[in-house]
Amino acid sequence: MNGIKDRGLVTSDIGLEKQRIREEVWRSLEKEGVSRFPRPVFGRIPNFQGAERAARRLATTEEFLRSQVVKVNPDAPQSPVRRLVLEAGKSLIMPTPRLREGFLLLDPKRIPRSLYRKASTIRGAFQLGVPLSLEDLPPVDLIVCGSVAVTVKGLRIGKGGGYSELEYAILREVGVVQEETPIATTVHDLQIVAEAPREEFDFTVDIIATPTQLLRAVGPRFRPEGVIWDRISEERLRKIPLLRELKKRTRVSGEGGRS
Repeated sequence: MNGIKDRGLVTSDIGLEKQRIREEVWRSLEKEGVSRFPRPVFGRIPNFQGAERAARRLATTEEFLRSQVVKVNPDAPQSPVRRLVLEAGKSLIMPTPRLREGFLLLDPKRIPRSLYRKASTIRGAFQLGVPLSLEDLPPVDLIVCGSVAVTVKGLRIGKGGGYSELEYAILREVGVVQEETPIATTVHDLQIVAEAPREEFDFTVDIIATPTQLLRAVGPRFRPEGVIWDRISEERLRKIPLLRELKKRTRVSGEGGRS
């Protein structure tokens, strides 16, 4: 175990500590005047000045250069990453907000180069992307996630919805993401914190790109092996058709040996 969880905090305490860190980071970004649209950043994966520079730093890494398929979250600060993925001729997998409509595939070969900027936005991705079924999901070479806070050990905190973790778990469950698949995040330097707690469904990141530096995580890697079904509410199942389909498929496979 790592960080605050080592000190014996129970799950409810961990949730409170995560929220305390989020609030601290959001306040810091606003106070220092480095946050940008959409604002206020409270309750969001915060967009920040220098997001383009952070994306360019990430694009210099071996993991990015050798990848063919990159999954990037749909939040505003990672829009420059999504655009660079397309400009580099790589396939982009973008989860739809709250996973309501699953994952989209954006193939740069089928999108005019003049529309790459548009395709890197949420609205443009819906217009230019193709919805993917569980069976259509391709193997992913690199994951880029948004974060509210991250430590140099690779521990990260999202905005609290758990969607990045769920997206990872789904991709891991269907076998298109492996234990060794690298995970990166782009953040402002002010989002790097000294310590963060971790729960059983949390993953750590391997690469942290900021406007001023590129860091390799120095802590142990943690990766959930799939969806932790007893942590999935009926409401979440109701709102995410792809998750319902996966649960049904998993149940059939477990009961009858069929996939």
